[in-house]
Amino acid sequence: MKKKIRTPEEKEQIVKRFLDGEPVTKLANEMETDRRVIYDWINKYREEGKKGLKSNTGKHKNPNAGLHLKRPKNKIEELELELMKKEIEIARLKKGYMVKGVGAEKEFVTTFDKNTK
Repeated sequence: MKKKIRTPEEKEQIVKRFLDGEPVTKLANEMETDRRVIYDWINKYREEGKKGLKSNTGKHKNPNAGLHLKRPKNKIEELELELMKKEIEIARLKKGYMVKGVGAEKEFVTTFDKNTK
């Protein structure tokens, strides 16, 4: 079956229909999903309520993960990303090293014995 992304509201509606007495097999066929998925939603709903139905798929725990891959959506995000990159560069220079090269050729070189002016 092809995966379909459901909103927490849709999941809650399906769970409530189950709690009202509809069989899981009927719901699974109607929603074109696996019965196990619906049972998971039911268990999460019982444990955490509607909050448990929220999907965390694709969410990074580290907000700085993949800086070079993130595409800014507007000018403010673009400027925030640029500022974050500059802050990282400043911290790296304060520690006394700089980056030479790109990608697999990237190399960290200390600057203690070199004049950076």
